[in-house]
Amino acid sequence: MEAAYRVAKGILFVAGFTGAGLVLWAVVAPDEARRKEMAKEFADATPQVLTERQKHNAMVMEILKEAAKTDENVAHKPWPWKK
Repeated sequence: MEAAYRVAKGILFVAGFTGAGLVLWAVVAPDEARRKEMAKEFADATPQVLTERQKHNAMVMEILKEAAKTDENVAHKPWPWKK
């Protein structure tokens, strides 16, 4: 009977702290309006950064396509890759 009591006590202990954590998270988390405001202020959302990121992603995809066509170990090629 002692073991069942300890198991029940442990389960209630974990459930209590989990519930307290969820309540604190709900209190501290920003609401929907604040989240939208934060997204607008995000520094990486500028057109210049987005264009730069698109160019970088295109270059990475080109390298991956070229690497898929060859048996050469492209991990040991010097960076940046020049054709």
